Amino acid sequence: MRIIISPAKKMQVDSDTLAVRNLPLFLKETQVLMRCLQRLESQALQKLWQCSESIATLNERRLAQMDLEQNLTPALLAYEGIQYQYMAPGIFEEEQYEYLEQHLRIISGFYGVLRPFDGVVPYRLEMQARLAVGQAKNLYEYWGAQLALQLAGEADVIVNLASKEYSKAILPYLPQGVRVITCQFGELLAGKIVEKGITCKMARGKMVRFLAEYKIREYEEIKQFNELNYCFAEEWSTEQNYVFLKGGK
Repeated sequence: MRIIISPAKKMQVDSDTLAVRNLPLFLKETQVLMRCLQRLESQALQKLWQCSESIATLNERRLAQMDLEQNLTPALLAYEGIQYQYMAPGIFEEEQYEYLEQHLRIISGFYGVLRPFDGVVPYRLEMQARLAVGQAKNLYEYWGAQLALQLAGEADVIVNLASKEYSKAILPYLPQGVRVITCQFGELLAGKIVEKGITCKMARGKMVRFLAEYKIREYEEIKQFNELNYCFAEEWSTEQNYVFLKGGK
């Protein structure tokens, strides 16, 4: 079983808390992306990143000084978004780190597929960014099927906790025989399931923590998740889509 999650835009450097174990699997492809970004002018970078001038300046400086093999942070600690705050990776125990290293994968527009202890540097490049690379019109074309094939070679069950932006880079390319279970977190309003961005990110982070704490290895056990007042909703779920409703029973 492999669990896939999205990265976060906000990143930090932490080379002290935990040791880096590996370089990313697709480092050569990342080097191509880095050189492509370094060739862009400031205005083009800000447009690509769709961010404020101050954030663009920070990330352009990072890009100019970027070394993909020095001053690295384990990927699990590098991201600072809501999902990661609720996962709270800095306070896992050793057994939980080992579980995540085996089972958790972060899908990245810049790095492709990351294991938790792969060493990364701060970057800004969302999967949906309109970056043309060689003959590829965007990052989905650039990465193609290779990320999905990497995951399929590791496991025959994918637990999808990634956003649509990132799962789109994986799910269409998985070969037959790989089972995908997408976890959906929502509220029942007027007979419809409504998903809210921030609470979904919170729930995804809590789900990763739950999986690690209980060392879940059988996908059926995912249904036991009950954090943040969510509960598995059998009547709304399918074999491919596990629905968790807030306030459900």
